[in-house]
Amino acid sequence: MIAANNVSLQYGKRVLFDQVNIKFTEGNCYGVIGANGAGKSTFLKILAGDIAPNSGQVTLSPGKRMAVLRQNHFEFDEESVLNTVMMGHNTLWSIMQEKNAIYEKPDFSEEDGIRASELEAEFAEMDGWNAESDAAALLSGLGIAEEHHYQLMKDLSGNQKVRVLLAQAIFGNPDILILDEPTNDLDIQTISWLEDFLLEFKNTVIVVSHDRHFLDTVCTHVADIDFKAIKLYTGNYSFWYESSQLAISQQSSANKKAEEKKKELQEFIARFSANASKSKQATSRRKLLEKINVEDIQPSTRRYPAVIFQQKREAGDQILQIEGLAASTQGKTLFKDLDLFVNKGDKIAVVGKDSLAISTFFQILGGNVTPDAGTFKFGQTITPTYLPNDNSSYFESDDNLIDWLRQYSEEEKDEVYIRGFLGKMLFSGEEVFKKCSVLSGGEKVRCMLSKMMLAGGNLLLLDEPTNHLDLESIQALNNALKDFPGTLLFTSHDHTFTQTVANRIVEIGPNGFIDKLMTYDEYISSERVLEQQEEMYG
Repeated sequence: MIAANNVSLQYGKRVLFDQVNIKFTEGNCYGVIGANGAGKSTFLKILAGDIAPNSGQVTLSPGKRMAVLRQNHFEFDEESVLNTVMMGHNTLWSIMQEKNAIYEKPDFSEEDGIRASELEAEFAEMDGWNAESDAAALLSGLGIAEEHHYQLMKDLSGNQKVRVLLAQAIFGNPDILILDEPTNDLDIQTISWLEDFLLEFKNTVIVVSHDRHFLDTVCTHVADIDFKAIKLYTGNYSFWYESSQLAISQQSSANKKAEEKKKELQEFIARFSANASKSKQATSRRKLLEKINVEDIQPSTRRYPAVIFQQKREAGDQILQIEGLAASTQGKTLFKDLDLFVNKGDKIAVVGKDSLAISTFFQILGGNVTPDAGTFKFGQTITPTYLPNDNSSYFESDDNLIDWLRQYSEEEKDEVYIRGFLGKMLFSGEEVFKKCSVLSGGEKVRCMLSKMMLAGGNLLLLDEPTNHLDLESIQALNNALKDFPGTLLFTSHDHTFTQTVANRIVEIGPNGFIDKLMTYDEYISSERVLEQQEEMYG
């Protein structure tokens, strides 16, 4: 068990936590959620002992070991990959180092022999003889091939380092596992491996993630950071979100009787419990939900952006035709021979193993990159609007947000009109006079979404639109795209986003493409698709 007792933290006048009391118990997985800036990562650092609170303390049950996913990718550069993983168990690693140092002594004494015997006993008790093979198995599960196990960390790529550090955190069966954005830079197969690992993990997990599918799969509880406090809720992220939305709806229904509200909440819990019984974590999740009191379900105070895409013009039948499109970089083929006829109402998820290939595809359609070969043509009635992955070039001026957005309005320039689009994306009051050059990554994406809503396009081109957004903005954008009546091409690493929006999947690669009318989940589980992928990538 690990607990925060009366923990408070503030920086200057800004209070992040005020007298927080929360307990995390064995066998549960807690997803820590909260708006950008609420202090999610900071709270994990307090639990890990990396940051000291102004008052209060963190207590850990005696004899329990904590492991943390570290974000310093250069800390272990001079260590081998395998040793870096085993260093995750500090006590075991110290024993290994001391034991080896004794055996390397040229003048091995009787005292050294006694100490070595003690260390061997501790080593065996910790299952140290299997440490190397266990570390290797973790690395292989996370997609690090055996040929890299004895390389130095500095010789690995950035996303390989992330996987090694993740293996380090979960090595040796820690009692408390703290993970800050563990799915960053992981492909879908590795995320699935991690989900399965955590579902079998019997100890305590505390995780921050913007991946809703991941949170829904692994979490038994949600720890919601809101108004300087942390409230604990039973259930995964979707249960928390839908129950809080239901509670808000009930709160606004002043005429509804208390008995009716209680019945509605009970039916909601029962429905979620039934769905949970079909999931990977069936038994434990169902039992947890069945124990919920309706009084536990409270409205969230979280603010959600109002993302509303409206077409200024109804599209005709001719949307977009692509013929023989190809692109390369520095002699490397990104994709080729791409033929695609986009139908009215298609919501196409563009996927592939190379994110550069996908971004280049969207840059070509956005008019920013010239293809090596092939053509594409939009229909005469089409107004495409493009959200690039890298939006930095749009924010190089010192304009305030009103003036920045006004330049993209072809008709109405009135400040009240412009403020309306910014307000939908939670820029209100004095915030609209911020200089666009000082915005955070999430604020820039919200400004770009304001720009897209203002344009009223009937064909949306979105390259990783969920990057930098908090869960509230992701949820709002997700809902908006499900409701959008026009046509859409997008790419996203967010599993839930792709599964709930796309009705067609197009995978592009260096040796061709795959085009399927199906959902994302159907696509990734299709045997025929796996065969085609082998042909495409060799």
